Amino acid sequence: MAQSEQAGADRTALGIGIILASVATMAFADAVVKLLSADLTLWQVFFARSAVAIPILIALSFATRVALKPHAPLWVFVRSGLLLLSWLAFYASLPALKLSVAAVAAYTNPIMTALLSAVVIGERVTGRQWGGVLLGFLGVIAILQPGTDAFSWFTILPLLAAAFYSVSMVITRSKCRNEASLVLALGLHVAFIAAGVAGTLVLAVIGLEHGTKATFPFLLGDWAPMGTWEWGLMALLGALSAIFFIGIARAYQIAAPQIIATFDYGYLVSATLWGFIFFSEQPGALTIGGMILITAAGLLVAAPASSSVPAQGRDRV
Repeated sequence: MAQSEQAGADRTALGIGIILASVATMAFADAVVKLLSADLTLWQVFFARSAVAIPILIALSFATRVALKPHAPLWVFVRSGLLLLSWLAFYASLPALKLSVAAVAAYTNPIMTALLSAVVIGERVTGRQWGGVLLGFLGVIAILQPGTDAFSWFTILPLLAAAFYSVSMVITRSKCRNEASLVLALGLHVAFIAAGVAGTLVLAVIGLEHGTKATFPFLLGDWAPMGTWEWGLMALLGALSAIFFIGIARAYQIAAPQIIATFDYGYLVSATLWGFIFFSEQPGALTIGGMILITAAGLLVAAPASSSVPAQGRDRV
């Protein structure tokens, strides 16, 4: 988390270890959010979770003597906004989709991240990598099953989440690389609290009818009373999110996005496991097939090209 670390010194092995631990933790936290989605609102989760996480992050900053002042406030703000949109879209899909299906759809993001890295940072896209894009597209088709009764428009939400997430990770690498990961995590949790308050106020002003709220209570419902159990889960989520948001930011700072994005797929295994444990979800054959295709696509796309453009042509947005 030291700010003085040179931007050019990649630490790939450490970045891989950090991202694997982070996505495993995140998958468990997302399963808890899905569990809570039947009783609490999304805005409640955003607010309460971050109300716990922010004091933890501030305490960590004192313990590690890391200043919480960003070097590039605008880019930290943009990154936080994109990630907020990503989690908003993903969490909004959880009441309607199996965790494993939402996870597979969202994990088109490593493909998007690798391609954006090529366009924005300057990595060359090879024929093999374009083949990976095609495989990923076929995987998405297998999962969404458009034109059949199995298709759900809610699956579009985790795909949007993937797009927002990918752009934010490229920004993390190219524009927020020298920010302390504590600063990035704190910025994101401030955005979550702001969204929780804003969403609640907007719904209060609009005054939706009870029938409308009942159609999608996780997004449109009123704040529900929170007892010891709910606050305990919020405390757990706050602690976990403080950890994995730091980890994700750090991993993409210290290693190439296309490499870290490949190991980001560890989330799929964890999400499928927690989906089975918490909700007895068993992915169907097409979902498993789509997962295999998207994983293979990510490996093809994220594999380094045999040559790349000169270093001075990179780090442009």
